[in-house]
Formats: sequence, structure tokens, C-alpha cells
Amino acid sequence: MELRQIFKVIVRWAWLIAIPVVVVLGYVALTYVPPGVTYQVVIRFAAGTAPAGLSLDYDRYYPWLTSEYIANGLADVAETGAFAKAVAERLAAEGLEIPAESIRGAIVTDNAQSIIVVYLTWADREQILPLADAITEELETGGGSYYPQLANLGSAARRLDEPLPVPLGLSLRAQLLGPGLKIGLAGGVGFGLAFLAHYLDPMIRERQEVDLPLLAAIPRHQRKRR
Repeated sequence: MELRQIFKVIVRWAWLIAIPVVVVLGYVALTYVPPGVTYQVVIRFAAGTAPAGLSLDYDRYYPWLTSEYIANGLADVAETGAFAKAVAERLAAEGLEIPAESIRGAIVTDNAQSIIVVYLTWADREQILPLADAITEELETGGGSYYPQLANLGSAARRLDEPLPVPLGLSLRAQLLGPGLKIGLAGGVGFGLAFLAHYLDPMIRERQEVDLPLLAAIPRHQRKRR
């Protein structure tokens, strides 16, 4: 099909293309709710334990090496279901009920050398600070629950940053799932209906549509101007 024919089909069936678009526009106008603001807190922790041994100078290398292992291990632990459950239990003890699965999905971690970085993304500004404090307490005091070698060695992580909620812009997913995508899909459905209607249309509108020798043609009637 040539581009000129495609254009004619679109013009001929424009009303059919418009129907799903108008329906979706009405639905969006009645149901659209602007996405809420999402907040993020970035918390850094220094990882490490006190040197153990007879000679602090001799053992200085090993505590530094151990701190990197601790940072790596606790960063991975902070993204697990066990960690999220422990954080949820700490919050429940303070009267704040948040499902552990929601907490787990909100935490992303990283580590660099002996530093643990926790990225906490949450939609409720009032809840994000208590949540950040509960995560801090679990990392600072709960290391022995995940690694027996950290038991009775004191805090294996120390918070370096005070939690500061920062509002985030709309994510790419929120933008793609917005009204523009719905209207675009409605337009695609409309174009599909238009070409389906053209395919099923039994009427012959142009001589190019007839694959037979043409004997004669009735000219289009035109009024004479006086």
C-alpha cells in the first residue's frame, strides 16, 4: 500500500480512529490523579571492628581488610527479607506498622571500600525518618544476628550521615504509565480499527481498487456555476 493510499484510508476513517481516543480522553479526565512526591534518603555507614590480637601495629592491616568484608557483607544483608523483617519489628515496637516486603523493596545498597551506602526511597515523608532510624539501629547493633563472627564485638557499622529526605522527580515508569501512553495506545487501536474497516469494506471507491480491465467510467457530477 502506497503512502497516498494510507493517507486516504486515514482521512476516510478518521471518525473511527477518533472514537477510542475520545473514550480514553474522557476516562483519563475523570480518573487522573497526579503522582505523589517520592522521597529518598541516602545514609552512609563506616564499617569495622576493634583490632584483636597482641600487637595493634601488626594487626592494623587486618582490621582494615576486615572492614571491607563487613561493608560488603552488611550491604548485601540490608537488601534481604530477614533484614527488612527485623526493621519492621523495630518499627512495630514503636507503634509504626509497615510491611516487611514494602521495606525490602525500598532499600538499595552499595559499598565502597569500608563504607556502606543505603538508598531508602519512600512515598511518605513522615515515615521515612523513623524508617531510616530503624535501618540504622539494625545495621549498627544487629550485625551478630547475620554473622556470628560479629557477635559481642560491638557496633560493626556507624552512621556518618543524618537522614535528610530529598524529593525525587517522576520516575521513567511513572511517566510512561501516565495519560500520554494511554492516549497513544488508544490512537493505535483507532488506526487498527480504521485499517480493519478498510479491509472489510465491500465498496469500490477508486478504479485502482479493481483488478479488471476498465471499459468506462461515470464522471463525478459537478454543478455548473452560473
